[in-house]
Amino acid sequence: MCGIIGYIGEKNPVDILINGLKSLEYRGYDSAGIALKNNDQIEVIKSIGKIVNLEEKIKNMEVIPSNLGIAHTRWATHGKPSEKNAHPHTIGKITLVHNGIIENAEELREKLKKAGVTFNSETDTEVVAALINKYYEKNPVEAIDKALKEVKGSYALGILFQGDNDLYAVRKDSPLIVGLGKEENFIASDIAAIIDYTNKYILLEEGEIAHITKDKVEVTKDGKVVEKQVHETDLERAAKDKNGYDHYMLKEIMEEPVVLEKTFKPYLEQLDKLPDLTKYEEIHIVACGSAMYAGMIGKTLLEEYANTKVEIDVASEYRYKNIIYDRKTLVILISQSGETADTIAAMRKAKEHNVETLAIVNVKTSTIARESDEKIFIEAGPEIAVATTKAYILQVGIMALLAYKTALEKGLVKEEHKVLEEAEKLPRLIKEVLDRREEYQKIAKEIYTSEDIFFIGRKIDYATSMEGSLKLKEVSYIHSEAYQAGELKHGTISLIEDGMPVFAIVTDETIKDKTVSNIEEVKSRGAKTIIISNETWQNQKLQVVVPKISPYFQPILIVPTLQLIAYETAKLRGCDIDKPKNLAKSVTVE
Repeated sequence: MCGIIGYIGEKNPVDILINGLKSLEYRGYDSAGIALKNNDQIEVIKSIGKIVNLEEKIKNMEVIPSNLGIAHTRWATHGKPSEKNAHPHTIGKITLVHNGIIENAEELREKLKKAGVTFNSETDTEVVAALINKYYEKNPVEAIDKALKEVKGSYALGILFQGDNDLYAVRKDSPLIVGLGKEENFIASDIAAIIDYTNKYILLEEGEIAHITKDKVEVTKDGKVVEKQVHETDLERAAKDKNGYDHYMLKEIMEEPVVLEKTFKPYLEQLDKLPDLTKYEEIHIVACGSAMYAGMIGKTLLEEYANTKVEIDVASEYRYKNIIYDRKTLVILISQSGETADTIAAMRKAKEHNVETLAIVNVKTSTIARESDEKIFIEAGPEIAVATTKAYILQVGIMALLAYKTALEKGLVKEEHKVLEEAEKLPRLIKEVLDRREEYQKIAKEIYTSEDIFFIGRKIDYATSMEGSLKLKEVSYIHSEAYQAGELKHGTISLIEDGMPVFAIVTDETIKDKTVSNIEEVKSRGAKTIIISNETWQNQKLQVVVPKISPYFQPILIVPTLQLIAYETAKLRGCDIDKPKNLAKSVTVE
């Protein structure tokens, strides 16, 4: 959530900061601002809404000459979206930007008020600025260190000091990197913000403070200098481009065949590269949002085909549950960004109990990737659209391979080579599914004026329904719910009205007849049914038929159809598809 970029060097920072903010738009935001510094003069410019509003404001004013600045996109937590609450914030000699949440902000605010501090916003961020200002005399690093000892919560901070012409940064539980250039250096929430200028960076760890000049970066923790490894990213600047597509979401859906082939290739060549799950008596899958629904598919496959006991929890619940680890347990953490706050907390909870962890993650330098015991990297590349698509497909794919390998090692698999052969066909089959956009556009025209939609399915099809429903509501703002098909008659069927769209996902042969009965129930009450299946349905007007494949991989062919239906529906409704309202890509706060 939110985005930070900072610059120090020989150039005017305005264009660099604005360009960096635009690269961070995918993280979600509702206001933006920059601060420029010239000796002891600091100019702060803020606006609500899109970055283009800030850009226009800057164009219409004469800003101070500068070669040092910080900028921020804010997603409101404390205080409504407003220019007053937008970052950067200034208290005394301190101007800063902040990602995260200060949990003891109100307690600190009251103490500081009694000491004579006047606050200008409703944000928790101002409290941090006031604390650092309280301790600032001559040494910025010392002031930061003293102030943050009083702070509870998460933060990534970019800080400017009057009386000092350098840039400072610090983090805890919220990502921040330092980019390394030639006679210029940067701070950023994400390498995407600075890839136009450098591919070299260092990762700040918990509690590390970076003192940054145009020629040097010194990192300290608890007053001691820390030697840092310099990383190089293989992210290409072109990865930020839409490549001719109208939206990043569409581009990323269309990349699914390529990224799936890249992720699967090493494991199909040597399945033993995947971890051995047979040594565990119980598996806990922990995730949030779409990653949670990928985990639900994994749970179904592991239980159905690998005879493995699996529990699954939303990370925000798992972290607070009284988990009884009385069996040999593995906790699998699924996260695209690897910075999801609740999932990080769940991972650390498991590690406190000496429980082994396995991360399925996209970002290789993320907190979850670094701290988990084992990790499997999905090769999704950057995902810019807020609504995940290609990363979700890869998460499902990895769970399917893990389930298959576990079943194989337990001697539960028949026709071993057939399953792997079908896995090799998946990229081609996904492309076939993606190339049928006219079908999805037709369905979108049938549903885009609706305000309520249901998705139904059983077993693994219910898990797929959950993701289909989420994707539709995320990008089109249509109220959508997913239900186990058999649960409709226990109350929810009362909501079915004439013409209401109901998506039914039917791929599981073992339970198909039961789902058919549920479809007939909603039809008899006037529902407009859309069936997504792996076989053709007679006398069914609205349907999508995908190739039939091994049950391990069938959801991987169903979900792209649901993604494209959601995309086409949102497009007809005129929604901001890549940046849905109120949503953030990387949820780094509770």
